[in-house]
Amino acid sequence: MSLHLISHALCPYVQRAAISLTEKGVTFERTDIDLSNKPDWFLAISPLGKTPVLVVDGTPIFESAVILEYLEDTQPHALHPHDALDRARHRAWIEFGSAVLNDIAGFYSAPNEKALEEKVAALRSKFLRLDAELGEGPWFDGHRFSLVDVVFGPVFRYFDVFDTIGEFGVFTGLARVRAWRHELERRVSVKNAVSEDYPTLLRDFIRRRNSYLSQIMQTGGPKKTVTQVRSADR
Repeated sequence: MSLHLISHALCPYVQRAAISLTEKGVTFERTDIDLSNKPDWFLAISPLGKTPVLVVDGTPIFESAVILEYLEDTQPHALHPHDALDRARHRAWIEFGSAVLNDIAGFYSAPNEKALEEKVAALRSKFLRLDAELGEGPWFDGHRFSLVDVVFGPVFRYFDVFDTIGEFGVFTGLARVRAWRHELERRVSVKNAVSEDYPTLLRDFIRRRNSYLSQIMQTGGPKKTVTQVRSADR
């Protein structure tokens, strides 16, 4: 079986597919494209014009959730639980992870401090729910690495860069979430799902947004809180 992952260097949904493929020990080819200048061949196989696309023996599969389920159906080393109710619960938390990604996009795109603080509050609220859901770890499902972990690896990776920009307090006091984040940082499949220049690429992407977070990067310097930046602007 020939597997070809069409990718974008920053896309968290691509990372899900790459992590799953790696966890399953599957050989695959990966090609990055520029989503701001999509090649015609890509548009021909991606009806929504989005990454990831997994081309299986010449047949394209698009949308990350579909790709993950296809890999579960066809490849070894299952990442979903065997029990149907447990699988449903995991799928629900995968959707929750996608909602977190939407809040992250709102965070780095927020036009002003108020909007940014609202997104900080939304993110913290979601991670509070997760902290209450997590057990003793090290993974979401205890000692079994699952697709929920696959989904949250790219989520936490954003904060590796956000933490160099400011101290936003999203994870303050959330011991279980922080421990989970630390374990995911060290997982080989998660680390290798992006290139070494990912942090630089993400910072450049944020800078070009001309958002409030961009302003913090440009005027506040590293490790400035939102309040400190606001005071400095007065």
